[in-house]
This record gives sequence, structure tokens and C-alpha cells, in this order.
Amino acid sequence: MKIRMTRGAITALLVGALTVTACSAPSGNGATGDDGGVGGSLVVGIATEPETLSPLLGYGRDGNSKLFDGLLSRDENLELVPALAVDLPVVSEDGLTWTYTLREDVTFSDGSPFTATDVVFTYETILDPDTNNAARDELAVLEGVEAADDHTVVFTLSHPYAPFAERTVLPIASEEAFGDQDVNTGPYNTEPIGTGPYTLSSWSRGEQIVLEANPDHWGGAPAVERLTMAIVPDDDARATRLRAGELDAAVLPPRLAAGFADDPGRVVINAESADFRAVTLPTDHPVTGDIAIRRALDVAVDREAIVEAVLDGAGAVAHGPVPTASPWFAEGTERPHDPEEAARILDGAGWEVGDDGIRERDGLRAAFTLHYPSGDRLRQEHALAYVSDARGIGIDITAESASWEVIAPAMDDHAVLNGGGNPTDPDFDLYGLLHSELAGDGWNNMARYANPAVDEQLEIGRRTADAQERREAYDAVQRELRENPGYTFLTHIDHVYVMNDEWENVTTQLEPHDHGLGAGPWWNIEDWQPRS
Repeated sequence: MKIRMTRGAITALLVGALTVTACSAPSGNGATGDDGGVGGSLVVGIATEPETLSPLLGYGRDGNSKLFDGLLSRDENLELVPALAVDLPVVSEDGLTWTYTLREDVTFSDGSPFTATDVVFTYETILDPDTNNAARDELAVLEGVEAADDHTVVFTLSHPYAPFAERTVLPIASEEAFGDQDVNTGPYNTEPIGTGPYTLSSWSRGEQIVLEANPDHWGGAPAVERLTMAIVPDDDARATRLRAGELDAAVLPPRLAAGFADDPGRVVINAESADFRAVTLPTDHPVTGDIAIRRALDVAVDREAIVEAVLDGAGAVAHGPVPTASPWFAEGTERPHDPEEAARILDGAGWEVGDDGIRERDGLRAAFTLHYPSGDRLRQEHALAYVSDARGIGIDITAESASWEVIAPAMDDHAVLNGGGNPTDPDFDLYGLLHSELAGDGWNNMARYANPAVDEQLEIGRRTADAQERREAYDAVQRELRENPGYTFLTHIDHVYVMNDEWENVTTQLEPHDHGLGAGPWWNIEDWQPRS
């Protein structure tokens, strides 16, 4: 059995977006509980763990947090559906006022009632400059939020913003449970109280996060009673533990997942995604800051070969951050594989080939370091393929693995094998990736890309509700990025999972870059039922 969304599904899915106004062994697994009754647990191997479980600091901002609910949620096709709200919002004619009516039958996991004041508290706390939420800019359009009554919330925007409803999948925190603690360091970050289908049982950092079904969830109690997320950063280690029966499911690189394809009782699931792999090319570096170097690398890399050799076909070439199957993709911005053109670009810019085959200009070698995270096989193989293609045009790149703690402070002047991508509205991905105001702001704009023409179009796309104006703006961004690339985009990867075939209602969504706790086949685990 194999579950796979077709590429055509991406187009249909994203067209809709245009119109939307450890290590511990499991204590028990499988669809049968320890007492022999219906229930049981699922143990999933994921590569990374969140820094916090508080939505006030950014956890679950794209939905599917399991511990919390948003006003809205997304279905299998990423269409917006009501969650804590009883319906989609009512929007004023000028697009500035968005009104939500809330459910009246919801309580937090500690038994306290959910009301409009919790919504106001959540959004106002995130917008507070003293809150260390790196995603605060995503709500910059929000001028105010108020509780009209216990079950009515009104948002006021400073300008029309077409995808605002998609921002209200953000999880809602409990004002009462939070109390007067410090938002950045308080216990709510590791002991959250939410309205979601699961509650936190335990969290052993670096090892596992254990969730228990919430029997009082407004949507009904989940059949999967215990969900354990085992933190296993190394790809090979996850595959080994899955083979040994320590895990019921795991996210794996395509080649490792292929080894489970014929295993009885297991299913391999390919979830298509907007998740790209790209090389950041810091503009302050004397080599990568040169447009000729960046343009040459853009056409020298063989993207098709990477898809086939590294991804085993489980993905697609990336000509930019927007997938080619998306209706937002700008036709004509494809990058051809043309090493000869790359050589001409470098020759014209004065980069001459030296005796060792590496180019130089004014005594400066065309050389730099490319970091990738240790244990990430896909990024390693992407990096090595990129290094090989660059060498073919006389650019010497040294690929080095390191932890993110080592990579982060080096990003100013070292390239990184980066990942990102959001399948919904282009503003959600492109603004943070490319806007110069966010250069070097945490994981935003890691290339320190600065292009006034791109900034202008990003602002137009963000501030107009007119669909045609938005399309033209994002087309212009992609054309500028082709002429002046700050990144070399390589592939959009499928997320590949292997899991025991014991549950029904297992599906996938078109996934973002981030996957683990909220994305994956378990995005709707609260709806699963044991296979009879």
C-alpha cells in the first residue's frame, strides 16, 4: 500500500488558496491497548524537536499542534475549516474588520472555560515587542483585537491583507493558566495548557515528547490514546530503530524508506510538499556576494540529476522558492542546466581559471564553505552534488557538517544547505525569505539578500487584496530572483514516511518545510481508528 498525492493535486490545492478572502523503548504500541481493548499508542521517530511548546513563542503557528486549537484549521486539501470558531470569519467590505464567533462548549485541559479573552490575550502577547516570537512579523498587519463578548472576537487590520484568515490557525493559549509568568522563560513553555485533542504527559529534551489523548476534547476523544514523538536526529538511527520495532513510524530519506517497501504490515507514504532545499549565498561574502558567482551557480547545477540520484525521484526540481506546480509560479523563470553559460558568465566578470582549475579574480580564489547539519543525509547528498557541479565551472566549495549551534553564528559569511517552504499563501514564505528588513533575523533571510525591487513587490503583494495585483507582484519577485539570485534553489522534496499499517483514516496534506509534531500522516491522528 502506498499513499501519494499527485502533482496535479498541488495545482488544484493551491488554486484554492488564491481565492481564500530517546531513546526509550515504547511501553506499548499498535492499535490494541495493553488491556487488549481498543486504543493503544503510536511511537513516531522525528528528526527535530521544538524549542518550546508555547504558541506565544511560535509553536504550532501553522496549525496541527495537537496540544492546542486555532480559531480555524485546515482539512486534507488545506481548505480552511472552523475549529474554535463556529464558522469562517465575517469580513467587512473594506477588508479591515474580521469577526469570529466562537464555540461555547470548549474548555482547556485544566477544565477552565475557553472564551474570547483567551484569543485577545494570545494575539496581544505575541505582538508584544518583549515576547521572543520570531514569527511576530507575520501578524504585523494586525492593528487590534478585542472581545466584543465572551464568544465574539473582532480583529482590526491596518490595511487589507488577503490571507489573514490563514493566520488564524494559530493556537490559542489559556490566559488563566498562563497567569503572570514570564512569557519567555515561564513554565507555560514546557507545561502548556491548551484545548487540543492531546495533552502533554512528559517531555525529555533530546529524547521524546509524550502526549495523552484529551478525553474532554470538544471534537471527541482520540482513539490513539498515547502519542510518543521520539527525537532521533540521525536518519540511519531512525531507520535502525524502526527496523528493530522500537518505532511504529518514522520520517526517512527516500533511499532508506525504500528498504521497507516490501515489509509486510508496513506502509510507505509519500507526502508532496512545498519544502525546498537551497544553498544560501551570503551577500557580504567576497565570493558569494558577487552576482556573477551566484548567477553562474544557478545554471551550473544539475537539478534533474539531484532529484533522480539523491531523492530517487521523490521530489521535483526547484527553480525558486515557489514550486513549479503552484499557480503562483512565474512561467519563464526556470533555470536551465547550462554549465557552458555559467562559464561565460564567470569569464565576463573577470573570474579566470587558475592552474588548479579554480577561478581567481584580483588574487581572490572562487572558494567558500558550505555547511549542512550533521546526520541529515538528504542535505549532505544535496551539498555534495552542488559541490561537484560547482567544481565543474571552477568554483571550489568545501562542504562541512556541523550542528545547528555551530552553523547559526557562521551564517553571516558561510553558505548553508537551507530548507523552507509553505504550501499556502506566497506571502508566508517569500517575505521572510527575501525581504531585506529581515536579513539575518534568526532563520529569516539567511542569505542576507537585499534587493529594493523585491522589497517593493513583496510589500505590494502583502498590502493589496486584489488577486491580479498580487499575482503580478509575486511574478515580479520571481523574475528579479532569477536575475539576481541570493540562493541556489535545488529541489522540492517529498516527505517520505514508513509506518505500521494498523490504522484507518491515514492521509496526508501538501506539507510545509516544518514537519514532525504537526505535519506527517499523523496530522489528523485524532481522527484515526484502529484497523479491524
